[in-house]
Amino acid sequence: MHSGTTDRTLLSPARRRADRARLADEVVDVLVIGGGVTGAGAALDAASRGLTVALLEARDFAAGTSSRSSKLIHGGLRYLEQFAFPLVHEALHERARLVQTIAPHLVRPLPFLLPLTSPVWQRAYFGAGVALYDVLGAAFTSHRPIPGHRHLSRTATLEAFPGLRRDVVRGAIRYWDAQVDDARHTLAVVRTAAGYGARVLSSARVTGLLRDGGDGDGSAADAAVVGVEVADLTDGSSFTVRARSVVAATGVWSDDIGTMLGDAAPDLRVRASKGVHLVVPRSAIDGGSLAAAGGTSDGLILRTPTSVLFVIPWNEQWIVGTTDTPWKLDRDHPAASSADIAYLLDQVNRVLVRPITTEQILGVYAGLRPLLAGESDDTSRLSREHAVVTPVPGLVLVAGGKYTTYRVMAEDAVDAAVAGLPGVPASRTAHLPLVGAHRWTEVRDRAAQLAAAAGVPEAAVERLLHRHGDRTADVLALAADDPGLAQPLPGAPGYLAAEVVHAVTAEGALHLDDVLTRRTRISIETAHRGVETAARVAELMARELGWDEERTTREVAHYTARVDAERESQRMPDDRTADAARLGAADVRAGVASPRRGELVPQEDLRVATGGSGAGPAR
Repeated sequence: MHSGTTDRTLLSPARRRADRARLADEVVDVLVIGGGVTGAGAALDAASRGLTVALLEARDFAAGTSSRSSKLIHGGLRYLEQFAFPLVHEALHERARLVQTIAPHLVRPLPFLLPLTSPVWQRAYFGAGVALYDVLGAAFTSHRPIPGHRHLSRTATLEAFPGLRRDVVRGAIRYWDAQVDDARHTLAVVRTAAGYGARVLSSARVTGLLRDGGDGDGSAADAAVVGVEVADLTDGSSFTVRARSVVAATGVWSDDIGTMLGDAAPDLRVRASKGVHLVVPRSAIDGGSLAAAGGTSDGLILRTPTSVLFVIPWNEQWIVGTTDTPWKLDRDHPAASSADIAYLLDQVNRVLVRPITTEQILGVYAGLRPLLAGESDDTSRLSREHAVVTPVPGLVLVAGGKYTTYRVMAEDAVDAAVAGLPGVPASRTAHLPLVGAHRWTEVRDRAAQLAAAAGVPEAAVERLLHRHGDRTADVLALAADDPGLAQPLPGAPGYLAAEVVHAVTAEGALHLDDVLTRRTRISIETAHRGVETAARVAELMARELGWDEERTTREVAHYTARVDAERESQRMPDDRTADAARLGAADVRAGVASPRRGELVPQEDLRVATGGSGAGPAR
């Protein structure tokens, strides 16, 4: 079995080249399409069982839904009203594992207030639901890292969250869930899989399936999948990867795999539901602090006519979200419209003393949830459970689910993929710490000592610990070797220059957007959305990736155009006009293989060549 050693987790440019070269000569046991959290989880599950594994992602790891969630690890309190007890039970089980063992540096308990706005019946009704939530979650830990719920009076509620309107709120119930930096967590899963020997490639778009065999009557509908065709978007080359089994964890792109299969397409449909979130500064909302939780501010969960709304403390900001509406347009770059923003502001301002204004919004992001399609067109009622199907031999599709249950989805998918392989052990990921978690208890309280030794501010190290865990020393070592890397980034003082170099040399970042949007969250945490930071980040990346001046300038131009297009889309009145505005900026990955002809085409010609958005047949 492979060991998860330190050096093997590093996703350096040299590691990518080596993995790319080896894949052309190998037949891997399991090939995973899709570098979101479920695909990353499947790669880790298979690799940690001792199997040979490849993971292919068309853009960047977590570039889709897995970097655009509400950033919560939760059981789904509202699903209790739908009587989805097994789903909530499973999710709370996974929450406990993530908080305690798998990623305690990235997943932290977080208190929420459920404000009560109606007479006694509401306290009784919601109280019963939260009590059941606690019961379903309590079975998984003896030392209970997540506290139980409490009922608060109106006075106690307003002390805890002064920004709530006294004339609206009659009290609250405080309960606990957990928070995660979704993109960094997904990246940690990818790196851990690499540590167990998985070959992992981003900017590697699957353009077709390799088929072999059939039933002998001229039909290829039952022909086995034995690999995939791939376009390498870093250099324009194409190659094939052969595999004993292929797992497609492609989220809202799942139906594209069915299109590749033709007549063998499974009777499984995934609908995309758009979730929009706003990021505002802490000063925009008067939230108190909870001394019993080490100064952690309470979040809010609010009932809306169609779903729930969260107000979530996030570093020096608040995240307000989310919407839940059908989306049938470009899946790579879902756009938030002015109508989405107005809806969120209207809902949250109903309970706040000081209404949030559009001028206070720092960032806006939109993600697409992959929901298993049912008879109803109402996406808020579609299933959050997942499905695993094997439409033809050699191919497994996993779809649906929610971020919190990614590990279960991955385990189920790999179980299906290895059903025909003898001697494969059971999954071991339930107790497997991710990169950064192994020595977390040794470093979590050592910010002051680490800062003094490295000569950087203690606050900077505190932030690093909750991004890198016990691998914080790797970032600080870069700053020690080059004092310039110990400096904060312009326009983003919460991040050090060393984190940019680390993103390239250890975390697989290939483009400016990868760093500003996912390795850091500068794109949503600053009013300039990363534009003021872009030149310095590009300069740091250029040194490590060998970019010349033209390439460096092009990366900055692409990023600036993306920000401009997003701002423009957010001024548009509806989905269609917002989508058109967002597509005004081309993707930075310069080319993609056409699914019809197989040749590379420039990104700006992509909509013409493919008759679509440029998403390609699979991620």
